[in-house]
Amino acid sequence: MILSIMDLKKHGVEGDVTDTKVVTEGPNHQALGLTAASEVELESHEVFKKNVDGVEFRTVGWPRATVIFLKIIFSTGILSIPTALYALGAVGGTLSLVAWQAVNTYCAIIQGNFRNRHPECHSIVDMAQTLGGFWLKELVGFIFLIAYILVTGSGIIGLSVAFNALSNHAFCTVWWALISTAIITACALIRTLKNMGWVTFADFISLFVAIFIVTVGVTTRDRPAAAPQTGDFELGFVAINHPTFVAGMTATATIFISSSGSSAFLPVISEMRKPRDFKKSVLMCMAIVLSCYLSFAVVVYAWCGKWVSNPALGSAGDLVKKISYGIALVGLIASGAINQHIAAKYVFVRVLRNSRHLQSNTMTHWVTWVGITVTIGGIAFILAESITIFNYILALAGSICFAPMALIMPGFLYLHDFAAYRKGTLLQKTKWILHICLILLGIFVTVCGTYATIVSIKESYNNGEIGAAFSCADNSGTVAG
Repeated sequence: MILSIMDLKKHGVEGDVTDTKVVTEGPNHQALGLTAASEVELESHEVFKKNVDGVEFRTVGWPRATVIFLKIIFSTGILSIPTALYALGAVGGTLSLVAWQAVNTYCAIIQGNFRNRHPECHSIVDMAQTLGGFWLKELVGFIFLIAYILVTGSGIIGLSVAFNALSNHAFCTVWWALISTAIITACALIRTLKNMGWVTFADFISLFVAIFIVTVGVTTRDRPAAAPQTGDFELGFVAINHPTFVAGMTATATIFISSSGSSAFLPVISEMRKPRDFKKSVLMCMAIVLSCYLSFAVVVYAWCGKWVSNPALGSAGDLVKKISYGIALVGLIASGAINQHIAAKYVFVRVLRNSRHLQSNTMTHWVTWVGITVTIGGIAFILAESITIFNYILALAGSICFAPMALIMPGFLYLHDFAAYRKGTLLQKTKWILHICLILLGIFVTVCGTYATIVSIKESYNNGEIGAAFSCADNSGTVAG
């Protein structure tokens, strides 16, 4: 049974359910005037129960949730942002980065508030069922799964690049990708997000330090490592660039996805001890991520211009590249693992929901979990070896998958729970219209971003930037051929 706005009205909260406070401060049921019994009712709808005889999932506090959110957002996407800044220009790219961060933060809060008003929703897929029934649930479920498989694939590419850089391309890149898949999958098999906490924290620190080293490294060079080392050269740094529609949309989709993973917050909220504390974690996470993105991307682009490497860890020369990739190994592994874990956890809950095997250490529980996780890793490996350029696989995931989940769905979630705003005060009607605009923005990014990315991939194949699928060629730029 769905605990909806009508259920709240049954508890005597007629006007308060549509009060702005619910949106800005979250589902504070005590402020809404609900009785203690209503709080118990909300808890009874949670997917994971407390104090069970089996696996205890509800163990995540808000500080640990912040770290997990950081790892979900501060991921391998940051390594492609300097390239996107080159396409848009320093000012255009910076404004795009700040604007998308603000929009994605707000949409994350919409999703979290909705989940807490409907605690039976473990993921955005459950929310889709609340909005549109079976068919919308299955459509969003497919998009959700493909999104996190694609992002897992980007993690596999990033790790294979690191192995190639550190080993001077000692093995065929396909073998490095296969080894990367095995390592990432092994980490993704950790069952609870609490136990993944140490992985995510180490991941954030290692990736942050690696990026810091590259940022400092590029400022110590007379010219970018990829630029001609003798004679005159053009840096390619501009305040405002004038890209083609395809290049601009591809860069926009790349920047958008760098902070659009809020749909992955929802399973984490379901494992929090106090799900209503999620907003603290979201705001702290997004503030840290934005400051890191701006400082890293702007500095690297200012010093490297059009000669920035992709991924960006190779922008300061071979020695710094090896040092940074060596430090970033933990981060690259955990980036892929957390995304693979989220995809596997979604399928796992779908298969075993309302079964004793969901939280019991039975053979069915273990076989299902391991089988799902390994299968998702295999699919991610195939996709990673089919689209081998890092920023394109991220842009494709951002436009075709994350835009519907991070922009379109939050708009509909808001309209669903605040339907009364359509005929309310002028301010409420304005909010209603603005959330329709949010849906339209999501549709624009989905359609145009997907088109632009596909055209970019096609052009890259034609001019040789992307090699054949399952190619042994070095993808780190360390060894030619």
